[in-house]
Amino acid sequence: MSVSSTVEACLRDAGVTYEVVRHPHSFTSAQAAEAAHIPGDRLAKTIMLEDEQGYVGAVVPSTHHLRLSKLWKQTGRHLVLAKESELRNVFPDCEVGAIPAVCTAYGVQTLMDESLTTVPDIYFEAGDHEALVHLSTDQFMRLMEQAEKGHFSHRSSGGEQL
Repeated sequence: MSVSSTVEACLRDAGVTYEVVRHPHSFTSAQAAEAAHIPGDRLAKTIMLEDEQGYVGAVVPSTHHLRLSKLWKQTGRHLVLAKESELRNVFPDCEVGAIPAVCTAYGVQTLMDESLTTVPDIYFEAGDHEALVHLSTDQFMRLMEQAEKGHFSHRSSGGEQL
């Protein structure tokens, strides 16, 4: 599959310069970073949350924990982890568990942790478990213009985290 058609259109429409990095099949963001030989803090993972108002994508470095209490305070919403099986309709051209950071391209509200602004370049899921989109942080910020920014994650001490 490689890059989903929605992500491809988003990248093209934004006029950003990027590359696609292929890697062996992975199931988690930590595995993807390892397989692609990239630092985990440069891989933006998307955690899908929901409440009665709908879905929200929280984009954080793959090495971070999501702090739901900070997110609740920032948004005024009591968001909980979305069920992966329900997301197939929201991201129809993506494999389950390979949600791209550009959720706004799918009409989903996006929140981005500001810790992603401190790295020189960023990778994110292209829509499958074998490809990442790689671009400079400046180019990534162009893609994330509509995302609400905040501090709602912290570096984990190890292992895959929310």
